[in-house]
Amino acid sequence: MKVTVLRGGPSAEREVSLVSGKAVAEGLRSVGHEVFESDILPDDLSGLDRAADVIFPVLHGQFGESGELQEILEQRRLAFVGSGSKASRLGMDKVASKQAWERVGLPTPAYEVLNGQGAGRRKIEAPCVVKAIDSGSSIDVFICKTGQETQAACEKVLGKHGRVLVEQFIKGPELTVGILEEKPLAPIRIVPKREFFDYEAKYRDKGTEHRFDTGLPGDVLERCRELARRANEVIGCRDLARVDIMLDGGNEPYLLEINTLPGFTPVSLLPEAAKHAGISFGELVDRLARRAAARGRG
Repeated sequence: MKVTVLRGGPSAEREVSLVSGKAVAEGLRSVGHEVFESDILPDDLSGLDRAADVIFPVLHGQFGESGELQEILEQRRLAFVGSGSKASRLGMDKVASKQAWERVGLPTPAYEVLNGQGAGRRKIEAPCVVKAIDSGSSIDVFICKTGQETQAACEKVLGKHGRVLVEQFIKGPELTVGILEEKPLAPIRIVPKREFFDYEAKYRDKGTEHRFDTGLPGDVLERCRELARRANEVIGCRDLARVDIMLDGGNEPYLLEINTLPGFTPVSLLPEAAKHAGISFGELVDRLARRAAARGRG
């Protein structure tokens, strides 16, 4: 097939996208596809003008993952890998995702949303997690142990994004569950050498451990797999996703967020989970491309 791989983009996650996109393109070529790579931007959509059987977006963050690009692809009636614009938009918004899960009774940490006027009147006290509402790769995420740290983090995120999510801190193991073709893969336990799994730990710190041997009971892991499956279903994702889960001291799981376009770098978690299931990188990207092509346009 002729496959156009979209990579780069305008977001703060551009660096990750370029690496992911290169890996996807090489994987597709390794199994015989004709691949065209395009660094796409909101004001340069020329890569979409090239004839292709399927588009494989590998953009993270704003524009590429938040629904805008998907809406363009739908309007042009192009077959593409990944979630549609509605699910992409919902999945990118951490607050909207949490609200969707709450409506169907799925567990997620307590939270509040603050704007500039409410930053000093918080209901969620330290220790807590302060987050940007619509950023990925753990960009602008802070674990705060004191009220002073919380205030400083809120002001920093508000200055950049205008709103901030303050979330209850769940102390315990962190798991991530890859979703392939709407089915959950084996959970991976994240053990960073840093305090938490931030951008540096995800992409630059070689000391971060990804453990399939989680040390957790089998029934807990199965609950997490089913929780991830349901979380993915509620958001309406298709083809691929990754769901992040925290466990408390009693091994009760809480949904943190969903990533509708997970990374495809050499240290990314979805390809690692697929490999654990016996699916090579080339087979993974081939399956995704063929599934999107079979689904058809838009």
